This record gives sequence, structure tokens and C-alpha cells, in this order.
Amino acid sequence: MAVAFGVPQVAENLDGWGPDAESVPSQLEHVPYAPFSKGDRVGRASDWTGQAFKYNAGRFDRNNTGGASVFNFFHNEDEDSFHLVDTRPPPRPKYGGRRFQQRFQRRDRDEGRRDGGRDSGAGADRERQRRERLQQQKRGQWNAYWQDKNAPRIVYNSSVDIRPEWAVLEQIPLTSLSKLSYEVGEPEDITTCGTLEYYDKTFDRVTPKTEKPLERFENRNFYKVTTTDDPVIRRLLLENENVGTVFATDAILATLMCSPRSMYSWDIVVQKVGNKLFFDKRDASFDLLTVYETAQEPIPEEKDSINSVHSLSQEATFINQNFSQQILQKDGKKFAFKEPNPFASENEEVASVAYRYRKWKLDDETTLVARCELHSVAEVKGSEILLTVNALNEFDSRITGVDWRQKIENQRGAVSVFSLSCTA
Repeated sequence: MAVAFGVPQVAENLDGWGPDAESVPSQLEHVPYAPFSKGDRVGRASDWTGQAFKYNAGRFDRNNTGGASVFNFFHNEDEDSFHLVDTRPPPRPKYGGRRFQQRFQRRDRDEGRRDGGRDSGAGADRERQRRERLQQQKRGQWNAYWQDKNAPRIVYNSSVDIRPEWAVLEQIPLTSLSKLSYEVGEPEDITTCGTLEYYDKTFDRVTPKTEKPLERFENRNFYKVTTTDDPVIRRLLLENENVGTVFATDAILATLMCSPRSMYSWDIVVQKVGNKLFFDKRDASFDLLTVYETAQEPIPEEKDSINSVHSLSQEATFINQNFSQQILQKDGKKFAFKEPNPFASENEEVASVAYRYRKWKLDDETTLVARCELHSVAEVKGSEILLTVNALNEFDSRITGVDWRQKIENQRGAVSVFSLSCTA
């Protein structure tokens, strides 16, 4: 027996698409209507997942009229324990993962075939080890690049507080200073002061296998006097007012020369008297040496850490001062200059330090006068050579990535150093 099926009454809307206001049932009067295009599929109007709009992100969708937003459900008082399902894709291995390693392995096999079948023997082993070292270096460079790119930038505190009443005359980017160059002629010695001891040549044969412990020289005094407090510079100005127009020390000049690579904060005081400029340091400034300053990843400024900026600077200064006295001969032979040490007092044990006051003519109106420090004298083929002695410090091979004790004797090129010195 066939079941009767009644056709419902359908109202025809002659003015547009969808039911008209008079034909809407009473139970549906307050239900919002979501318009959609006639060309859309029926499922498009009831897409609960939003997949219909997934691939149109950031682009105009002519079929999306925006009316469906009235059906969006918002609940502002969700429980804290509610979490969405994690639909993120699984993390990819860094640097290509297995495919990256397989590519290197295939390249190694190809290089081995190009060797003409020489895949055995000591020579082939050395060649394979050389290729492995090159690959490790390249991978280490890429790892360091990505780590440096994503690492937070370290910002050091300013060495001086900028006061609001100061007027900014000019700001010079450090990158512009690296392009500067200026050639000057040979310097002229004005006067020399102090006494030096002779260098012990046995330290030329010191290696990591024949090491010598560092000795302490606590009774010897070292002086760090700024430019305007130097009695010799004051005397030179009284004797000859035109002796120079710019006055500084070798430490201040070296800092200015290395400023494009500086990472730590510093400042200098410039005093102008007439047409003369005096470059001075502040108290306790430039007295400590820096460590690891020109590295790509400088060390953070942590006061309580043994590898902090201040702790390493104190250690480097202590090592340099004692090392400059340890490499001297113990026979008491000395080389005395024309004038005594201008900063030493009577009955005071002074370190083996001398000073040369030199001047450079920069142009017709500018003459630079600088105090340059010396540490010892060396006898070479019957002549005497003045020396400055400095120690290059390694503080933690786990941070630097290179163990100098293992590399510096057999692979000296592995310990690369950037240095810029002011010749005394």
C-alpha cells in the first residue's frame, strides 16, 4: 500500500531570492538568515569547520557575503581547563634532518669514487678525516649562524648617563668609522722616561707541553695616569707652546682606533683649551683590558658570574701586568733612559715600564702628541729593540668553541685573532 505524501506549500518570492517576510512561519521569525550565492553548494551554507574559507585567506571571496557571522558562537567565560586540540604539524628536524645527512653521505661517496679507487691505505684515511673536519666546520658555521640570528641581542649599560641639558652636536655610526683610513709619516721622539729590563729569550720556547706557571709581582707598581695629569706633557707645553695641538695616551688612541669593533660601553673626556684638544679618561676607565669583545656572540653582563665582563677584565689586566714582569731576565741588568719614571716616588719598587713621548704631524695645522708605553728591551744581533708585551687570554673553551691548548701548537691557524694595536 503506497503511503500518501503531501506537498508542502511553497511561497514564491517575485522580488528576490529567499522567502519573503509574509511567508516566514511564526516559529522562524527571529532566526537570522544567512545569505549565500545561488552557485554555492548546499553544504557551503552549513560549513561548521570553516574549510570553505581556508584557502581564501588574505584574498577576496566573492561568494562570502559575511552574513554567516551571525551564527558564530562566542563564550567569554570558558573554563581554564578547556584546551583546543593541537593541530600543529610535527616539528621538522633542524637543517634538513636525515635528508641533509644523506646528502653529505652521497657527496662523500662521490668524492671517494673520484679519487680513482684509492679507498684504502693511510693516505685515504687522512683524506677522509680531512673531509670530515671540513664538513663539521661547515655545519658548525651554519649552526652558529642560525643560533646568532635567533638569539636575543645583548645590550650593555652605558658608561655615562646622558644628561638632558647636553646638546647633541653630531652622531657618528660605528659602521662609517670602519671605512676611514689616514696615512701619516714617521713619528718624532720628543723625550723618553723610565727604566727597562731585558727580555728573557727562554720564553720563546714555551709551549703547552713545556708550560710555566704565572708568577705574582705584587710589590711592583703600575701607573695609569690620564693625559692632563701627566707632568711631562705639562712641562712640554710650558717649554714650547706649539709642541702639539692634540694630546692623548696610547690606550685612548688604541680605543678610538678599535671603536668600529667595540661591543662594550666606554667614553672619553675631551677638553679644549684655546686651539688645543686634550683626550682624557675617567677614573678607572681604560685601566682594565677587555676579553672576547670582538666575538660574534659577546658574553652577557652578569655581575655574579666568573665569566662576566668585569671579572674577565680584572683577570686579563692581572695576567698582563704580571706576565710583562715574568718574561724579564733576573740578572738585574737594566736599560735607563734620559729621564726617570715621572710617576714613581722615592724608595718605591716600580715595574719595568718606560714611556716615549712622540708626535705625528697630521697636517699643516694639527700635530698629535701621545705618551706610548714600553715594557722591555731585547738584544737582537748586537742591537737593542724596544718591546711591548701583551698576553692574549682564553677564558672558557666551552664558550669559545676552540681549545687553544690543543690547537695552538699543531694548528696555529685554528686560533684566529683580530687585533689592532697602537705601535709604541
